Amino acid sequence: QVQLVESGGELVQAGGSLRLSCAASGGTISLMMLGWFRQAPGKEREFVAAVSAGGAYTHYTDPVKGRFTISRDNPKNMAYLHMNSLKAEDTAVYYCAGKWSGTLVAGSSEYLYWGQGTQVTVSS
Repeated sequence: QVQLVESGGELVQAGGSLRLSCAASGGTISLMMLGWFRQAPGKEREFVAAVSAGGAYTHYTDPVKGRFTISRDNPKNMAYLHMNSLKAEDTAVYYCAGKWSGTLVAGSSEYLYWGQGTQVTVSS
């Protein structure tokens, strides 16, 4: 059974940076597409970024383009979300998710595996 565990969320000031980590185990992670989603209070979970199995291809939601970077280290079974120029509206619980097939442009319903989430709070 694939398990995903996020870490790295914390309170940060607007304009600051954070790196979220996702530790994966329990499967051939190098064959899995990985994505980051977020859910703010009172809002639905939304897509943030995704990376292909080999790491060559990425996709981002428009609000984070140019500020966030998704990456992965397959030998270490890790994925990362580097977040720069953080804004108050980035405040949310961030989730790592994985799926075996499909496209990078995919909603949360296509992802099979989910972490427990990590809280990111950006103070303005």
